[in-house]
Amino acid sequence: MSQAEPYMVIVLGFDGVLGSVLAGALDLFSFTGVSWQRFLDQEVTPRFKVQIASLGGVDIRCSNRLSLQAHCDINEVIECDLLLIPTIGDSIDKVLLHNQLLIPHIIRLANTKADVASNCSGAFWLAKAGLLDGRAATTHWGYADKFKRDYPQVDLQQNQFVTQSDNIFCAAGGSAFYDLALLLIERYCGREISTQVAKTQIIDSKRGNQNSYTNVTLYKPHSDQLVKKVQDYIENNFQQALSVSALATQVNITPRTLNRRFQSALNLRPIEYIQAVRIEQAKRLLELRDVSIKSLADQVGYSDISSFTRLFKRATELTPKEYQDKFSRIAV
Repeated sequence: MSQAEPYMVIVLGFDGVLGSVLAGALDLFSFTGVSWQRFLDQEVTPRFKVQIASLGGVDIRCSNRLSLQAHCDINEVIECDLLLIPTIGDSIDKVLLHNQLLIPHIIRLANTKADVASNCSGAFWLAKAGLLDGRAATTHWGYADKFKRDYPQVDLQQNQFVTQSDNIFCAAGGSAFYDLALLLIERYCGREISTQVAKTQIIDSKRGNQNSYTNVTLYKPHSDQLVKKVQDYIENNFQQALSVSALATQVNITPRTLNRRFQSALNLRPIEYIQAVRIEQAKRLLELRDVSIKSLADQVGYSDISSFTRLFKRATELTPKEYQDKFSRIAV
């Protein structure tokens, strides 16, 4: 995307929102492409245009009694790249009841090209809108029992910091918001920009289980449910020995048909997708801690170190050691 076209981020504003998360989202995304560049005396290039949208464009009364002015009316938001739903700070049931006219807008924007991401109890908005039915989600551990009672049709993974299901993202609570924000910044702007934001904001990004969003940079929207099923299996079992023939047998089709459907849906063959998922996970492991090449290869499903190193360099143009030296977040 050109410098004149930053990604559009809409932060949903509503009475009872947790003000710190609302303002934090505004700051993190607004200063992407700005803070790091100012520190290094480089040209500032904002990567996101961030606006707070409320129903009718009215002022927002946060749960801490702070009033914030909305930038725009949610009714006038036709499309965006990312819709962020912050934490509910007041009584969840009261907030959902008093702001229920926002739900059609959440559904409307989710049905466009937009990614939709909630933080903490913000997941209740997505569940109320029916967007999490049959999907993986997470929320704050303190709300897990209520969430399960209210929305049993949702696959709640309360031990995960961040979940992704197609274009829907959820973060658990508290500091998980920063994991989610960095993940989304990486999704739109790449790993280098995300790392810059982590460093300028002094964010420790070493928390949580990284496996749940291994495929974020590989995500491509498609409607082939069989391919999605195989993708899910690969992402949950990439450490194991995987073959195209065995994957095809699992879904009762021939390897040739599986190859054709993957190519059609993702422009990748299944074996290429397996390799890409493993390399993505290897990159995250290298970023998060010091690890030997043998241990790294074992953890992502390769017994042949030479083969793994060759594939890694082909994908990144760096050896694993060079990649770790350049991108390790240990120093953040």
